[in-house]
Amino acid sequence: MQQTMTYREKIVQLLHIFLPVFITQVGQYAMNFADVTMSGHASSKDLAGVAIGSSLWVPVFTGTSGILLALTPIVSQHLGAKRHEQIPHAVIQAMYLAGVIALFIIAIGAILLHPILNHMNLDNKVQRVAFHYLMALSVGIIPLLLYYVLRCFIDALGQTKMTMFITLTALPINILFNYLLIYGQCGFPKLGGVGTGYATAITYWYCFFIAVIIVRKFQRFARYRLFTRFYPLSFAAWKELLKIGVPIGFAIFFETSIFAAVTLLMSEFSTTTIAAYQSAMNFASLLYMIPLSISTALTIAVGFEVGANRYQDAKQYSYLGIGMAVATAVVTSLLLYFFRADIARIYTNEPDVLALTAQFLLYAIFFQFSDAVAAPIQGALRGYKDVNATFWAAFVAYWGIGLPLGYTLANFTTLGAFGYWIGLISGLAAGAIFLFFRLLSIQRRYGCRNEQG
Repeated sequence: MQQTMTYREKIVQLLHIFLPVFITQVGQYAMNFADVTMSGHASSKDLAGVAIGSSLWVPVFTGTSGILLALTPIVSQHLGAKRHEQIPHAVIQAMYLAGVIALFIIAIGAILLHPILNHMNLDNKVQRVAFHYLMALSVGIIPLLLYYVLRCFIDALGQTKMTMFITLTALPINILFNYLLIYGQCGFPKLGGVGTGYATAITYWYCFFIAVIIVRKFQRFARYRLFTRFYPLSFAAWKELLKIGVPIGFAIFFETSIFAAVTLLMSEFSTTTIAAYQSAMNFASLLYMIPLSISTALTIAVGFEVGANRYQDAKQYSYLGIGMAVATAVVTSLLLYFFRADIARIYTNEPDVLALTAQFLLYAIFFQFSDAVAAPIQGALRGYKDVNATFWAAFVAYWGIGLPLGYTLANFTTLGAFGYWIGLISGLAAGAIFLFFRLLSIQRRYGCRNEQG
């Protein structure tokens, strides 16, 4: 990261941060896609078991990783303020916290996993695959969260190409071990869907070890000497991390869990409707990685400028990021409108599912614009370390407006399953409007501080 003087320099630097983050996000999506498709080739019950296990794990991971995401604005602001000596202390404290969180997750899983799966009334094999998949995955939880801390550190310094490199090299490793362990190739045991859990855990260990090597050997990171000095546990540092991270974690949890809830509520509709919904949502989730990556880039850029007390530059980055997201939303919306039938054919050849998927993709157009405003603003606000507004916006938008409205429209009007999407779109739009005014308020506050300074 470096100071920029013109809009052109800011755009170049923002793109420099954004593009590797976006490629990283797509790489992670590809890993999940490989897990699902490869276990599906083992058997439908293996696929169902992996899907159930993944649906339980993803909200837990996204919520806890949201807590650790607090490190990004902390390091970015230290970097902008040239408080380099405080960065390694913050990173090591985050690693301590990550280790404790990982052990807590494993302990809770050991206690609650069996009762939760029993309560779901699953087929015996599906339940067995889901249980052992999650048990296998647990082997990699500690390195995963430790890696996530190092990733936040690396990204906060603006070196997002490094995390892109880690993800792109991890993808073939994940696919290789999926192949070996799911199908029992080259002398490895044939584990079916459970093999996906072990392959994922191995991938997590790989990411962690490569990240450690990078921060030790590359000069731009080695200067911070992360692992050459012992830092005692600091509850004050944990308090700062949790104060920022817990609202982020809950905001992300509210977002991911609402889609899981809608998926469960959709079970009352026909198999054709559910298949079409899942197909459209899968593609919409892929497109969402664009504003999500811009959001991450803004957290880094805005945090850097706020730390340096360059509040006007932070403001300019915020609007550049929103403008980029809206511009890409126009392009993706046109893509969805004109090629929705072709996109639907990626997922199915059944005429009924094709037609319904194409209809769902029309509604996904409205997601593009709401996400294009809401996601970048969330990233900018995190750069200012303002996270409570995002927490409340997510809660009210999804659970206070989106789900109740969607349920009402789906069950008491002729809209049917489309009602859920209209509800979610309405909630997300309301949240985006609220966050926009919150960003204006924060920028005015920092503008006044700048004038007083």
